[in-house]
Amino acid sequence: MTSTAVVNRYASALVDVVVSSTAGIDAALAVQQLRQFAAAIHSSPDLRTVLASPAVSIARKRLVIRRIAAALQVERIILNFLLVLNDHRRAEALAQVIESFEILLDERRGFVRAEVVSANELTAEQRDMLSAELAKLAGSQVRMRFAVDPELIGGVTARLGSRVYDGSVRGRLTVMRQRLTVN
Repeated sequence: MTSTAVVNRYASALVDVVVSSTAGIDAALAVQQLRQFAAAIHSSPDLRTVLASPAVSIARKRLVIRRIAAALQVERIILNFLLVLNDHRRAEALAQVIESFEILLDERRGFVRAEVVSANELTAEQRDMLSAELAKLAGSQVRMRFAVDPELIGGVTARLGSRVYDGSVRGRLTVMRQRLTVN
């Protein structure tokens, strides 16, 4: 596993390139193409083995990356970045780099990330209302990620940066249990 510092260095360098005025690629397209490439690798155990194996030369790995990128019509900037990861033997960190890239990109654009978990799937109206409330709390635009966890019983939890807002039934029951056992 590649260290967080190394992952962040690669992600930060890619953000610098993508947001520059000369990049010629939209940030959303860059994210999409990175995800597509990672999905293509993840879907094939043989590809994962080839790219992870120290027995396969860097030149051969470069050829494989170029062919996959061509099939996916990946922009030159993204291809070059993938080749740099390969050349520095960091291809196994691609998923981590993509995650860090998205976070750093959001920060540069003035977005705060929010992870929302609900007991049931939220409607579009509920998502919009929750997004507006979290934006007020954050004082900036919020990029939302939603997940469902039936164990919450009801309600939602939201993580906004390092703060957690727990409006779930499970959370309320935990607080009640703590209060009852203290007395």
